[in-house]
This record gives sequence, C-alpha cells and structure tokens, in this order.
Amino acid sequence: MDINEIKARAEELRYQINYHNKLYYDKDAPEISDYEYDRLLRELEQIEADYPELKTPDPPTQRVGGEAAAKFSPVEHIVPMESLHDSFSHEEIRDFDRRVRESSANPVYIVEPKIDGLSVSAEYRNGLFVRGSTRGDGRIGEDITDNLKTIRSLPMKLKTALPYLEVRGEVYMSIDSFEQLTARQEEREEKPFKNPRNAAAGSLRQKDARITKERSLDIFVFNIQQIEGETLSSHQQSLDYLKELGFTVLPFYYRCETVEDVLERIEQIGEQRGELPFQIDGAVIKVDDFSQRVQLGSTAKFPRWAEAYKYPPEEKETILLDVEINVGRTGVLTPTAIFEPITLAGTTVSRATLHNEEFIREKGICIGDTVLLRKAGEIIPEVVSVVRHQDNAVPFTMPKVCPSCGSPVGYENGEAALRCTNTDCPAQLMRHMIHFVSRDAMDIDGLGERILQQLADSGLIHSPLDLYRLTREDILSLENKKDKSADNLLNAIEQSKGRDLYRLIFALGIRHIGQKAAKLLADTFRSLEALSTAKEEEIAAIEGFGDIMSQSTAAYFALEESQKLVEEIKALGLNTVNLTPVPTIAADSPFLGKTFVITGALPHYKRTEAAAIIESLGGKVAGSVSKKTDYVLAGEEAGSKLTKAQALGVTIIDEEAFEALRKSVE
Repeated sequence: MDINEIKARAEELRYQINYHNKLYYDKDAPEISDYEYDRLLRELEQIEADYPELKTPDPPTQRVGGEAAAKFSPVEHIVPMESLHDSFSHEEIRDFDRRVRESSANPVYIVEPKIDGLSVSAEYRNGLFVRGSTRGDGRIGEDITDNLKTIRSLPMKLKTALPYLEVRGEVYMSIDSFEQLTARQEEREEKPFKNPRNAAAGSLRQKDARITKERSLDIFVFNIQQIEGETLSSHQQSLDYLKELGFTVLPFYYRCETVEDVLERIEQIGEQRGELPFQIDGAVIKVDDFSQRVQLGSTAKFPRWAEAYKYPPEEKETILLDVEINVGRTGVLTPTAIFEPITLAGTTVSRATLHNEEFIREKGICIGDTVLLRKAGEIIPEVVSVVRHQDNAVPFTMPKVCPSCGSPVGYENGEAALRCTNTDCPAQLMRHMIHFVSRDAMDIDGLGERILQQLADSGLIHSPLDLYRLTREDILSLENKKDKSADNLLNAIEQSKGRDLYRLIFALGIRHIGQKAAKLLADTFRSLEALSTAKEEEIAAIEGFGDIMSQSTAAYFALEESQKLVEEIKALGLNTVNLTPVPTIAADSPFLGKTFVITGALPHYKRTEAAAIIESLGGKVAGSVSKKTDYVLAGEEAGSKLTKAQALGVTIIDEEAFEALRKSVE
C-alpha cells in the first residue's frame, strides 16, 4: 500500500474503534467480539508505530475507551484506573518479559485469570464503604455508589477500620445468573444481553438500584489503589491482606519466577476457563514487587509492569442434524439448530439459535451441512459459517404452518420474524401463562413452569384467567401437591387480584408494550375500561409512545376476544383501576401540561426524584428534546440534549431555577 492507502486505512480503523468503543463502554451492546476488537486496535497501533506522522492528537490507541455517562455524577480517579496492553502470542509475552528485565532484576510475576466484567473502584473511610465508581475513561468515572451497595460480595464494613482505602475490582455476572436472566428476557421476547460482561455492565449502570439488585451481580477485588494505615510491598501480600479485610479476591493465582512458568500457567488457566462458574477472556501477568512497579512506570495508557494475554475464541466444526422450530409467547417461530454434540469452550454443545429465516438464507444453511461453531462471548453457541454442503443439499426453509397448532404463519409489518396467526395456539398459551404469572406482571408466587404445564396437561387451564377459577380440589389433583402447598398457591392467586393496573396491562402480553409503556397507559387512562375503548390517536398522544406501540395497543383492544377478556377480568374480581392517587394540582401550576427533559447530573436531586416532582405538579417528563419540549432541566455534564435544546430555542433551566418554579406552587 502507498502512504495514501495507509492513511485511509488508519482513518477507517479509528472510526471503527471509536464506534465499537461507544457500543462497548457506553451502551453495553457490542457488535463484535473482544478478540476482533483487539485485532483492530493492534493493527492501528502498528500503523502508528511505523508511520508516526499519521498519529492524531487524541488517538483511540491512547485512551481507555469509555466516558462518564451524564446520568451519573462524575468521579475523578486520583490514581488512574489504567487498562492493560494485550498480547496474543507466547512470543509477545516473552517480549514483555524482556522489557521488564531491562529495568528490574529477577522479577517475580503473579499470573491470574482476567475476569470479563466491569472494572470499578470502591472507597472506604474508617472501615466503612463511602463511594463506588466505574472506570470511565480511566481518569473520570461514574458514581455508582447505590448500585455497588446491592452486591452482597462487596463488604460495606471492613474487618479493620483503616483510615482510607481505595480498591479496584471487577463486577461480573456468573454464568448461571446470566443464563437465568437471558431465559427471562427471551420468554418476554426482549432482546437478551449478548454475554455476561454486557449483562453486568448494563445492570450496574441502572439508575434504579433495585434493578441492579435483581441481577445477582458479584465482584472480585484484585488491586489496592490507595491505602492509609498499612504498608504493603507486593501484589501477593496485598491479595492476602484484602482477603483478611473481608473482600472476595480472585479464586486462584500463580507465582512464577520465569517466563516459561508464566506461559505454562497461561495455558493452564486457558484449559480451566470452560469449567469456571464465571467468564474470563484471558490471563493477566503482573510484576509482584511494588518497588519494581514504580521503576517500570506506565505509558500514557498502560502500566509497563503488567500485560494481558487474550485467548482467541475457540471454533470447531460439526454436522447440522436438524432444525427445530419453537413457538414463542406472541407466536414468533424461532429456528434452533441441532448438531452432532461437540465440546466447545469447556462445555458440550448440541444446539444453537438460527434467529430467523433471513439469517438462514444469508448463511445458506442446509440440513446435513458441516458448519463452523463458536461461543459468542464464550457463552452462547452461534453458527459462524457453513464450511461445506453435502451433495444435492437443499436450503432449509421455514414452515408454512405452525408446528404447534397447524395454523398458517406469516410476516407482519415487514418484520423478520415469522408468526403463527392463531392466538389460541397451545405453544403461545404456555409462554403467555409464564409471562402472566411472572414477577413483573401479576407476580403469583409458587406458579412455576412445571406447575403451569401440569395444569395445562390436566385440562384445568386454557387461558391465564382460568387460574382464578381453580379450586383447592383442582390443585390437590396435581402430582405431589399437599394441603398446605395448595392453600399457599390459592392464596397467592387471590392476592394477585389486587395488583396495580399497570401490572395487569403488562401481563396481558400486548405486543411492543413493556412494563414502562404499561405504566404510561395506566397513568393516562386510569382504568382498564377507559383504555379498552381509547382511540389510537388518544394513545399516540402519550408522551413517549410511538406509532407502533399505539397501533399495537389499539389493535389489541379492537379485537372482540379482547373486549370479552376485559369483561371476564372484571367478573373475576381483578383490580382494573390505577391505585396511585391522582395528585391535586393547582390550576395555575407552572408545571401543568408542560413537557420537561432532564439531562446531566443535578447537584441535589437524582433525575428520578426531579421527574417525580415534575409529574406530581402536573408536568410530563420526556426522554428526548423536540419542538414540543417546554423546559430542559440541565445539570453538569449535559450533552447532546442540551445542544439540541439550544438549537431549537427551548427554555433551559438549572436546578436553582427549577427550585424557584417548584416553590412558586407551594
């Protein structure tokens, strides 16, 4: 390539790296694997090393990656939270060892697993937890104190009351917790997280700490950033001390005196990764002696005393034996590939989703193909490509009728998903039942999938509302059901009749209506009867509702069977009104009928608290700025929303002006 081609390639790499940085760090929704990302970064590093004149003032090769989100208060890291330089071969680890030995005699290394999670700081004063923050860009992170408090494995009080301590750790989601979470997401036909790392990051950066608590996160603490009241001289000593203080440290690590020993331990950890209850994406090699670390120092981005070895994603070939079609709660037909079992990343794999007909067509999949498999994020099996077809192979096509009930299937509104047209389809019923009784819907304790299947198989339920017709004798007729468990189940069903309206709306399973949208509908129409007769344009007028959501809601209640369902719900005694009282709002309230957008970090309010005040005084809170916006309440680090408000001429107020508005109502 000539210099112009190299320059163009460098620009393309910078664009791709910045794009994937934003997806990975800020949106927790990566499109490529860590290994593929690291390869892009390595290619750009090589170009910048060979052609220094092509370096830009602020290249992505010299940044950690993330930025502090505006929804959290910023935290400055006094000790920078550096990232690690990556190696992909044994020779690169030997190069790292040679560089270390040029400055330090006879180094000893600690080799430990590289946990794939979200790096955080936790600070303690006089032995008590006082603040937690994300890494962010390494110098400025996000305050996530309340969310870290929900992690049981992070102590809130140390066994020794040190004057001050800052530790660094990795928040992660165990593989079991991840699989349970994605199963719930798939059951609700929500887009599941791609891997445990993204699930952990997305859960930890929730504004509502209650959501974080439900996600069962854990933490391994692996480094002391700052300490007062104790002197430590090595990494191994610090890990032992952290354990004494009550922290959960890495479950294993190895002390190595030669680079060959380091390489042996790297391979040993690699062989273990498929058996671990948490996800790792590599191994970390650290100089043990703290005085040697000081001598080695750091570059603008990486410490010179540590290196990460990244494991490549394991890929294997197998034979596609069959394609199984499953029917979801809303009738979506999902194809699942059935393979000859293989061991991949430490576990036996025999199934993987093929997503939809478009995916099958793009890959050219035929039954009998030899296909290449890998685990996305080392967890979820996926088909990478077709290696070869059998002779006379025929491309797989989706069925024309539902495999569960035999009804016709088809596409709606240009969607990629194929759906069964029969709302009484047995497969849809079971998944609808599971959704109806779930925690976020009617929350009927004790009604799991096994009992629901027993009830359905016994002919006792044909719709969710049949649950409210069950008798004690019905439940006792099920296998292994005793008097006490029957009474408990009946009590749980009876209690669910009093759930608030938004839970009932969500439980109905209206397409495109999640829990938040259900709450907006409940707050707007106040009763199921009013909602069931609302016109599409009335629903579309709700702030935050799009055309698809309003069309779907109106279409649902336009069905004759839905109107019968509403009458049935009332007859069975379920609550059909919004239990949250309507606030009394003065006619001259400056908030009445006004639309607010909140952006940035407010000095004294959480954004949820400010939103609650606005709504209690008659205002509405929107998520985006438009010409209809009346006020933008802007705090520190306000970003694109503030810029758009300025461009549109929307009134911008700070917290002081907001307080003045609020007090004018009192």
